[in-house]
Amino acid sequence: MTSSDNNKRIAKNTLFLYFRQILVMAVSLYTVRVVLAALGEEDYGIYNVVGGFVAMFNILSGALSVAIGRFITYEMGQPDVTVSRLRRIFSSSLLIQVAMGLFICLLIGTFGVWFVGNKMVIPADRLDVTFYVLWFSTLSFFINLLSIPYNALIIAHEQMKAFAYISIVEVALKLVVAYLLIVSPVDKLWLYSLSMVLVSLIIRSVYAVYCKRHFAECRFVWGFDKGLLSRMFVFSGWAFLGAGTSVLREHGVNILLNMFCGPIVNAARGITSQVTSAVTLFVNNFMQAVNPQITKSFSSGDLPEMHRLIFKSSRFSFYLMLLLSLPLMKGIDYALGLWLVEVPDHTAMFIRLLLVFNLMDCLVLPLITGLLAEGNIRVYEIALSTLNACIVLLSYIALKCGFAPESVYTVPIIVEIVIIGCRIYLSSKAFNFPGRRYCIEVIAKAFMVAAIAGVFTYWFQLPVGNAFWNFALVTLLTVLFTGAVIYGLGLTRSEQTLFMSVTGRILRKII
Repeated sequence: MTSSDNNKRIAKNTLFLYFRQILVMAVSLYTVRVVLAALGEEDYGIYNVVGGFVAMFNILSGALSVAIGRFITYEMGQPDVTVSRLRRIFSSSLLIQVAMGLFICLLIGTFGVWFVGNKMVIPADRLDVTFYVLWFSTLSFFINLLSIPYNALIIAHEQMKAFAYISIVEVALKLVVAYLLIVSPVDKLWLYSLSMVLVSLIIRSVYAVYCKRHFAECRFVWGFDKGLLSRMFVFSGWAFLGAGTSVLREHGVNILLNMFCGPIVNAARGITSQVTSAVTLFVNNFMQAVNPQITKSFSSGDLPEMHRLIFKSSRFSFYLMLLLSLPLMKGIDYALGLWLVEVPDHTAMFIRLLLVFNLMDCLVLPLITGLLAEGNIRVYEIALSTLNACIVLLSYIALKCGFAPESVYTVPIIVEIVIIGCRIYLSSKAFNFPGRRYCIEVIAKAFMVAAIAGVFTYWFQLPVGNAFWNFALVTLLTVLFTGAVIYGLGLTRSEQTLFMSVTGRILRKII
């Protein structure tokens, strides 16, 4: 497949993923409003806290999920790939997920029941239905766990349109659930928990049917490939180390803020995570479209194509994040006031600092895909775990010394510089990556673009009295100026030509 074909496929898959995200976000905003009104604050809080407790066990299955996606995609990039080999990988993945799911269900059925009954603050008259919520949430978790090998096949085959189409079914079902909550006379918390299990079961079945109809390797065969299982467990073991310390960093820093600053600052951090997650989803969708091609290029031995994809996707993911982040940094005070009735202190600065961190992190996201494709991730995961632990320790020291709550965001920004250096160095060792050229052509150029656009955004003002129109016009002009700087200084000559060609075709269709 040529570079031009790869670029077209990435663009097409990214559009499908963006369509999916916008659809899900729009319906989710509406259904959350309806569900909250139907359940009431107390029952809605019970569902979320119990569901969140079950979701914590994702740390056990998440590393295996990464391994499954990597091994399926890697095998498909092999020049001598066979359907029988892919079937063994798929079947082994399914068996692993079943075993992991049963183990997690056992944990929840013992420790989880004790924790909910003895440690969580639940009204006595809602304790019985809370246990139903726990079991229904566990069942939904198990069903979603079994979907991972099927989703990995879709991603490996780069059929992102399947996610978009199936998402239409999913959001339609959730709208039906919201309607049932309004008209049903039964206990609404019990009904909502059961309904979400049925939605998970239907969506999982749809994914299974789609994969079986379109992918020949989606057939279960009995038998254990001991060598394959051993490699997958070793890989997932090291991935678990990095994922575990990332969870420790996130929740550990949150606990530190609670200890030193109180729950209001935790509320500010929660709002910050919601806002920045919506922004980073756009970059994650783009990377989900390009990741399979990076892995397949390494698997097939085409390192120059792999390097080209990493260079290009690093630039594009950073520029996309920059286009979304700068207007939000500029107008965050007005946007928060428009969205929330009361804005907790520190929220605006938290969001600005976390966006800076995310900008730095997304710049080298493709390098992580390259390291995972190479497979020998032991050194990387040890380094990542150590640096994550340092973030928690340094955040504690900063708060203990009386620094402002914003210090828990400035510390990761500083440590991220070291993480970026580690990723570049390890990539150069793992798959002969040209680290020095990457620093000059990608990182230095990205920093220059961000500096010019950032200075303009910071100083630019409009003499418009109406707050809404001032916000809208400043946002528009910031995006246009940033886009112009990206086009003029951030893109290569061939990328500029491609952009003008695509833009011209779109305008001709519109006109």
